[in-house]
Amino acid sequence: MARVLCFGEILIDHIDGKSYPGGAPANVAVALAKLGTSAGFIGCVGQDQIGQELLSTLNQAGVDTRAVQIHPQAATREIFVKSDQAGNPTFSHFVGDADAQLAAELLPSHIFGEADFLVLGTLMLASPISSRAVGRALKLAEEHFVKVIVDLNWRQIFWQNPSEAPKLIQILLSHADFLKVSAAEAKMFFRTTSPAAIAQALPELEGVLVTDGEAGCRYYLGDRQGSLPSFTVDAIDPVGAGDAFLAGFIHQLCQRSLTSLSQSEQVQEIMRYAQAVAAISIQSVGATTSLPTDAEVISFLALHNQ
Repeated sequence: MARVLCFGEILIDHIDGKSYPGGAPANVAVALAKLGTSAGFIGCVGQDQIGQELLSTLNQAGVDTRAVQIHPQAATREIFVKSDQAGNPTFSHFVGDADAQLAAELLPSHIFGEADFLVLGTLMLASPISSRAVGRALKLAEEHFVKVIVDLNWRQIFWQNPSEAPKLIQILLSHADFLKVSAAEAKMFFRTTSPAAIAQALPELEGVLVTDGEAGCRYYLGDRQGSLPSFTVDAIDPVGAGDAFLAGFIHQLCQRSLTSLSQSEQVQEIMRYAQAVAAISIQSVGATTSLPTDAEVISFLALHNQ
């Protein structure tokens, strides 16, 4: 039984010549499992060695892979990333598109009946096939009263026609209960980095999280709004920091329940925990290689409370 379903891309990140498991929803699933929240992954890999290795990574982390599809022809996606002198990633190109072949008719409806949250991004909207799977997943989530959390995770490189993206993303957001965006994405799509302003533009949302790297994060949750600075750590690789942050947030919601969002002190604790997960994750290369356990996060917070 998976309390959180993570839907979307799973792939290999080639970062400065080295290879790591990646894909934002897959990263979130692995991070949740390591923190102690049961997670399932819904996606598609190719019938190739890379796909098998990625499935093995999920299984070893304790992620439920019952809903993973294996495409007989398409190759598992590989992304090539270069870092600048400041360590900021640039996505140069990709090969393979098995994740974009995720079939709507093969989604198992029963796993939605077991879940509390569905997490997905916008990359699957770039393909007509996987876009239909997004629509099916949203319908199943609505039928089973599953809360929908959208991580915008904009990657123009995935879109053949980027001009189509805003309309499709707007439709997706109309089904969302929570939205997580980076500050850059917030400026691009909403012309503001204010979570409250974004929530006002999308009144169906129960919460908005805006992450801004070293500048910390801002939030609007249950009519509570505020900001937190980031933790000062030696950042080695920022790829996947947003995924780690989101997993920390969701893990805390599962631990405390949604009613905690009505209490300012608990909201602050939830956001500080999410920031800690992200801070720990960026201290080595690879989006999943340095993800912490709950005990490690608690120790980190205790150390930084001094």
